[in-house]
Amino acid sequence: MTGEWVAACAVDAIAREEALRFDYGGRTFVIVRSPEGTFHAIDGNCSHEKVHLAGGIVDGHIIECPKHFGTFDYRTGEACALPVCIDLRSYDVKVENNSVFIKI
Repeated sequence: MTGEWVAACAVDAIAREEALRFDYGGRTFVIVRSPEGTFHAIDGNCSHEKVHLAGGIVDGHIIECPKHFGTFDYRTGEACALPVCIDLRSYDVKVENNSVFIKI
């Protein structure tokens, strides 16, 4: 899969088990730092009602939508709990020179 690597944020902009909104090219993403310190990126809006996930709670490897509490595995974008039932797209992530990049 081809794509463009885009700098999304500094590594220290996201604490472990937190999420950050990133908008680029008319699209929105959410970048999450896992408890282990790895970074992950998925589509930023909940597939249920298009609420941005960056305002949700991160617990382990799950991010919870702040509106209706549906959950996604932020490593894969998989919908895990109702009312969400449509998976989100996940994106490759890399860290270079203290910056987090996602492949769009």
